[in-house]
Amino acid sequence: MKSTEDAKVLAIVAAPELGAPDDSDVLNAMPVDELASLWAVLQRLSKRDQTSGAWAAKLYFDHLPHRKPDRALDLALEVLRSESDKPTVMQLNEKFMMSLMYAHGESVIDRIEAEAKNNARLRWLLGGVLLGPNKPLRQRIQAIADLKGWKADDIARRTPKQPLDCEAMTLPELARAWVEQHSKSDCDRDDNFFAMMDYESELRGEDPDRAIDLIVAILEIETNPALLSLLAAGPLEDVISMETIDRIEREAQASDRFRDLLGGVWYYRASDELRARLDALVGENRW
Repeated sequence: MKSTEDAKVLAIVAAPELGAPDDSDVLNAMPVDELASLWAVLQRLSKRDQTSGAWAAKLYFDHLPHRKPDRALDLALEVLRSESDKPTVMQLNEKFMMSLMYAHGESVIDRIEAEAKNNARLRWLLGGVLLGPNKPLRQRIQAIADLKGWKADDIARRTPKQPLDCEAMTLPELARAWVEQHSKSDCDRDDNFFAMMDYESELRGEDPDRAIDLIVAILEIETNPALLSLLAAGPLEDVISMETIDRIEREAQASDRFRDLLGGVWYYRASDELRARLDALVGENRW
C-alpha cells in the first residue's frame, strides 16, 4: 500500500453510503482521478480486509465497462497515467479492459487507437487484451499492442519466487499455504494461487477425505470471516456429496466451528436426501 494515500481512499471504501453498486451516487459523481485511486486501492486490498463497502465498489467497477464505456476508458487511462505499481496496473486486464472490449469494443476502438499513438503504457496494456471471434477488432488491437512487453511482464508477475509443491507438503503446511494464498490481494496473486486451486480440485476428485482433512486443518488456524466465507463457498461446498456426507456429519457433530461453516454452503441443487441431511446439520444457522 501507499500508506497515507491508500488510507484516505480506504476511508471512502468503508463508507456505508456505498451500498448500491449499480447506482452509487458517490462513485458516479467522483472525479476520474479519485475513482482511479479507489480502483487501485481495491486491487491491493487483502482478502482479509474486505468490507461491504469494498464489495460494493468492486461491483461498481465490474459493471462500469458495460454501462459507461467512455468513463471506463477514462478510468483506465488515468490508472495508466497515475499508478506506478505495475502489478496493480496489470489488473486492468484481468476483467476491466477485457469487459470493455467485449461489450463496447467497436465504439471505443477509434479513441483507443488515437490515444495509443503517444501512449506507450496503453500500447503495453493492450498487449494483454485477448479477443475471440471479432477478428477485425482483434487485428486493430494487435496492430498497436506491445505484445512482447506485456508477455514478459506477465510472466514475471505470475512466476513465484518459491513454487508450491502441494503433493510434498504436510497437512499443517497445506493449511498455512491455503490461508496465505487466499489472503493475498488481487495484484499479489501468482501461479502459486492457481497451483493451490488445482491441488484442491485433484483432492476433491481423488481423495475427498483428505480434502475434508485440509478444511478441518484450516479451521484450526483461521478465524477471519472473509476467509471462512471463501472456505465454505469453495472447498467445503465443492466436496459435499452423498459419498462424503457421513464424514461431514461426523465432523459437524465433533466441532461447532465446522457445523457453523456449513451455514455458508449453498446446496439447493443437491438431491432430496442430501439436502435433508444438510438441513438437519445447518438448522437456522444459515449465513
